[in-house]
Amino acid sequence: MLQIRLHGRGGQGVVTAAEMLSLSAFLEGHCAQAFPSFGSERTGAPVVAYARIDQKEIRTHEPILCPDAVVVQDRTLLTALDVFAGLSDNGYAIINTNESPEEIVPELFKRLPAGHVYTVPATDFAMQKIGRPLPGAPMIAALAAVTGIFKLESVQKSFQTRYPGKVGDANAETAALAYEFISNIKNGGANA
Repeated sequence: MLQIRLHGRGGQGVVTAAEMLSLSAFLEGHCAQAFPSFGSERTGAPVVAYARIDQKEIRTHEPILCPDAVVVQDRTLLTALDVFAGLSDNGYAIINTNESPEEIVPELFKRLPAGHVYTVPATDFAMQKIGRPLPGAPMIAALAAVTGIFKLESVQKSFQTRYPGKVGDANAETAALAYEFISNIKNGGANA
């Protein structure tokens, strides 16, 4: 079972990102679940959502304390919360920022294996294509590129199914930008 914890702030689409992550996995024949955990339900407040993916039915529904992957949609949470608490020593971390992982999380960059910590300018991609700071689609696509857990096309289809028309297409475009960004890094570029 792959367990993923997503961190962000209210209004960034963290819960939607978890749902789209699960739908992406489901589209490829996996069993999947997604659920949120709210503290204060207001714009800008920290929000956590969880997703699980497996080849068999998932019966557990408790919060994920020891994730295999952590997706951070708002880099300001790095100093506000311990977003990487419980992350396995072989886990993945993806952070929405223009900064390199060596700069932003040097201790994590040194602790995890090479190719397990990435940063991606997801908000920049969203602003280019959607016109709003909604980093969900590019962050999920980055996770797909990093882990190989599902394909870019599944991420795109999940957003296009949920948001038919221009909104879904714009999210699909942001997903493609992030997937290509991570793929370029994995093929020898900087950042990993």
